[in-house]
Amino acid sequence: MFGIVKRSVLSTPSRRRLGGHLAHVTEDLALSSKTTVHGVLKCGSFAAGFRTGSKMDRRTVTLDNMNPKIIKMEYAVRGPLVIRAAEIEKELKQGAKKPFNEVIRANIGDCHAMGQKPLTFIRQVLALCTYPSLMADNRFPDDVKKRAQDILNGCGGNSVGAYSDSTGVEVIKQHIAQYIERRDGYPANPLDIIQSTGASEAVKSVLSMLNCTRNGKPPGIMIPIPQYPLYSATIAEYGMHQINYYLDEDNAWALSIAELKRSLEEARKSCEPRALCVINPGNPTGSVLTLENIKEIIKFAYEEKLFLLADEVYQDNVYAPGMQFYSFKKVMTEMGEPYKNMELASFMSASKGYMGECGLRGGYAEIINLDPDVKKMLLKCVSARLCSSVLGQATMDCVVNPPQKGEPSYDLFLKEKTAVLQSLKERALLVEKTFNSMKGMKCNVVAGAMYAFPQLTLPEKAIQKAKSLGQAPDFFYAMQLLENTGICVVPGSGFGQIPGTFHFRTTILPQPEKLKVMLQKLEEYHNKFLEEYK
Repeated sequence: MFGIVKRSVLSTPSRRRLGGHLAHVTEDLALSSKTTVHGVLKCGSFAAGFRTGSKMDRRTVTLDNMNPKIIKMEYAVRGPLVIRAAEIEKELKQGAKKPFNEVIRANIGDCHAMGQKPLTFIRQVLALCTYPSLMADNRFPDDVKKRAQDILNGCGGNSVGAYSDSTGVEVIKQHIAQYIERRDGYPANPLDIIQSTGASEAVKSVLSMLNCTRNGKPPGIMIPIPQYPLYSATIAEYGMHQINYYLDEDNAWALSIAELKRSLEEARKSCEPRALCVINPGNPTGSVLTLENIKEIIKFAYEEKLFLLADEVYQDNVYAPGMQFYSFKKVMTEMGEPYKNMELASFMSASKGYMGECGLRGGYAEIINLDPDVKKMLLKCVSARLCSSVLGQATMDCVVNPPQKGEPSYDLFLKEKTAVLQSLKERALLVEKTFNSMKGMKCNVVAGAMYAFPQLTLPEKAIQKAKSLGQAPDFFYAMQLLENTGICVVPGSGFGQIPGTFHFRTTILPQPEKLKVMLQKLEEYHNKFLEEYK
């Protein structure tokens, strides 16, 4: 069939033992800290170029004395498979002969890198913000000039090169609040908005606020399994306790209240639970929560006195018929007392949706119902980071304050936005149908977001081969996929999964023709893999 590439490197991050199923999740991830990455030892006295008796021994920081929480951190979507993918790209440029001529990076939701074109309106506004002399150019529509001038008027010295207030440019915060009000039908306060370097920085700020040991126990954060590795990485970095709850794969990745209760009660032995994180639409699952499920989750969080973290960065990405995005804030408000007064942080980003402006790093958090004294402390923490990228803030302004009907840019903006979302919807269906037509693979409906998370049924012979190499079985599958086809995906063990199940995450972002080629190559590889290890 194809040659096995023996690389003693694992894709799985370290997780805490919660007993039963959760113990196996932890075991999946423990191996990587004791293995090598392409011959470079990751831990011990020879790590990172250290050699006994050399001048390098005099370095003051070693793996033995650096922050152990950083060593513990793992981030699967940029892990060993991605490192190897970059190596393969260099090998191809140097003329190496392989059974493929390019690497397809389906490992991360980087829209523009996969061929999605930037929206004209956003880039025109940013062009004027960065080079205001273009205001005199009649090729730019009047509404673009007005958006750019409004942003510049809110910046020190009328320049995006100036620091903004720590929580962001005031006029952009006002536009964000107006956007939320239009979306939900309920008022939003600009004072509750904190702009951030992507949504990730806002998530980290809120988790930092919750990081308080009580009664000798670390704070616990409930996160879904599978989850986006930002959460596990940050929890590890901050020395907090990760509370895993399993999403219900047989029920469209819904949140089971019984499972939430089970994981919470089990975790109380080891930590003080502080918050419940929900990702909707789901990453990596591609799920969209129903209104009833969201109500159940809110009631559970209220009863257990948990701070709610609503990761809603994919709110524009809903594809499945009959499905709809509901913000947690809107649902809480409509539920009335006492739920509408619950503490909630909801997150949004310019990196996803139809925009895909990942590199510009625009994002925000709306944080409501905080104790005023706590809010002062949070703002103090945020102020120590000075401010997020003002260009990222300007990008977010374009998202929340888009062209309106009757304005010069409206028709083109609507055409481009609709085309992106329609194409993503078609690709979501294509990926789902292809995976479900393959032997030994099944995939839930890709209802939203930008990913599919199919389950693999791997032959026992393949599982044993992976174990003999010191690798998680789905990592073994994914690495061989990369080496033999150039397709880079992320094994499910990097996100967490029920023990004994195997998955991988792929984006649906390759443009339609390339996606068809990718799926054909993946199917051919998959069939050969099953035949080899039957």
